[in-house]
Amino acid sequence: MLPEPGPVRALSLAVLLRSTGRGLFLTVSVLYFLNVVGLSETQVGLGLTIAGLAGLLGSLPAGRLCDVIGPRAVNVAFCAAGGLLVACYGFVTGFVGFALVAALVSFAEAADGTARATLIGGAVPAERRVEVRAYLRAVTNVGWSLGGLVAMIALAVGTRPAYLVMLYGCAAAYLASAALTLRVPDVQPVAKPKDGPTWVVLRDRPYALLAVLNAILVIHGPLLMVILPMWVKHVGAPNLMVAAIGLINTVMVTFLQVRLSRNTHDLTGSANAQRRAGVLLLLACGLFALAAGQPEWLAITVLAAGAILHVFGEILQAAGSWGLSYELAPAHALGQYQGLYNMSWQAANVAAPALLTAVIIGWGWPGWLLIGLVFVAAGCAVPPATRWAERSRAREAVAVTA
Repeated sequence: MLPEPGPVRALSLAVLLRSTGRGLFLTVSVLYFLNVVGLSETQVGLGLTIAGLAGLLGSLPAGRLCDVIGPRAVNVAFCAAGGLLVACYGFVTGFVGFALVAALVSFAEAADGTARATLIGGAVPAERRVEVRAYLRAVTNVGWSLGGLVAMIALAVGTRPAYLVMLYGCAAAYLASAALTLRVPDVQPVAKPKDGPTWVVLRDRPYALLAVLNAILVIHGPLLMVILPMWVKHVGAPNLMVAAIGLINTVMVTFLQVRLSRNTHDLTGSANAQRRAGVLLLLACGLFALAAGQPEWLAITVLAAGAILHVFGEILQAAGSWGLSYELAPAHALGQYQGLYNMSWQAANVAAPALLTAVIIGWGWPGWLLIGLVFVAAGCAVPPATRWAERSRAREAVAVTA
């Protein structure tokens, strides 16, 4: 399971360290803010919303910086900055400080994610980019799980020093990840064409449409993390079902992401994967809706079946998004293009929780069906949008040749 020596192995170890630190932080952060810092639930929610908006601002500038000075330096700088900023949570005593640090952490992590995607695009051969992204996603799930298991110690102890050990452990993991990234070969920037626009991605309407469609599809993440736990309680299923759904997701992504990402390294395969993802997410939403008003055993059964379909849709959506984001990006603006696609993930995480709560928890099973139809509409729109992008690039190539 360990990749061959070289860029992929260095990236894998760096991602494993960073995701383990992230697992430490995510497991203890909310309880630390509530029980140690003394913030209210409303303050924590507002601060995380502000942080999400700040994250939207980090992706595109970081992508442009990658195109100018190279992605490795940007990745190392923002990964290390993220670690130092996480450590600053240990000095937070009120809402203002919490919101400021959370915003800076979110900005650094968004920039870090864009730089890492750009580094993979430059350091890995084009035909292996999606495969490597799939492998690193599996590694990320392993790291989150390891960090979560270690963080349970702090939750069991429940004291301020125990929480601080986890926070500083996360910071140390980020810094170590940044150091390991230096083992990845540097990627030299590609000079942009003369007289070409600086922000070329902002003029690429087909790519922008694909990024919007991707933002719709990736609300499967908040759906799993935020809405499903509420729905489990709403339909009267046992709370243990929340942990079971999370376990199903983690195990399946870890072992199936690489296998199911095959044949998505070109535009046709990537677009078809996005379309299939929309269909699978519709079916998953239908099963989640079916749990309403059912006996406990039947609710548990359909929730588990829906979770399995959901993770298949999630895996295909991710694989398709990687292929499209790389194949449609010109070499001299790879960072910009990764930045815009990364913004679609950030936007979904900011907007989706409140929207999904209002539609699904507010409307019940009809809300699930509506969201499922939105998924399938977005997925089916990806192949024609991809063909539009191909035609636009063909016209540009003809114009340049002429």
